[in-house]
Amino acid sequence: MSTRKIKKKVLALLAGPDLNSIQAELARLPAKDVVNTLFFGICRSEELVRWHAVSAMGTVVCRLANDDMEEGRLIMRRLLWSLNDESGGIGWGAPETMAEIMSLHDGLAREYVHMLISYMREDGEEIWQDGNFLEHETLQQGLLWGAGRLALSRRQLVLNEGMEQDLPPYLDSADGTVRGLAARAIGLLAVPVRMDRLEALRTDDHPVRLYEDGVLVRVSVGELAGQALQRLAD
Repeated sequence: MSTRKIKKKVLALLAGPDLNSIQAELARLPAKDVVNTLFFGICRSEELVRWHAVSAMGTVVCRLANDDMEEGRLIMRRLLWSLNDESGGIGWGAPETMAEIMSLHDGLAREYVHMLISYMREDGEEIWQDGNFLEHETLQQGLLWGAGRLALSRRQLVLNEGMEQDLPPYLDSADGTVRGLAARAIGLLAVPVRMDRLEALRTDDHPVRLYEDGVLVRVSVGELAGQALQRLAD
């Protein structure tokens, strides 16, 4: 199958409603060719296509890295480069895609988790304070979704990096989705930080489109804050 036909097929699959079926079909195609198309997918404006591309990227890159770790590193470096000002791009979809990959592959998680967390941190005065703070709120949404994903799958790893201290400032964001996803990540991480701020968010009715288990659901910031408080209480 030509590269053009693979691209057309992959994008059509990503528009489907069932993630399991999408993953099964993609597994039949050459992984490297699929990845190239998924880079287009994670930037798409169609919401479900974009999120399905994020999920698929995690699975396909894990497959590549299991065969050849350097292939996985290459993809991670490409995603990191897309967030670099010198790349000439903006890096749409990169933070959540890196998190999805790391949630599935232990080796890549251990090598790159500190880089993802650095996007929550400002540069410091000391040479070791290497923050790469993302100012764009849409990128922050992907980053905070990724924080929640890793809180579920790599909890101790992100705690070792001190991620629980990076999340509370986002609870005060002007962007409702950022506030909601920060609350969710704090709850999933199960570390009681800024309980007072979580409590204050319980009346926040700003809508959040949350991607979980291959589907998009509509929740509010208040609901996510309430769920976080319940997890912390439990």
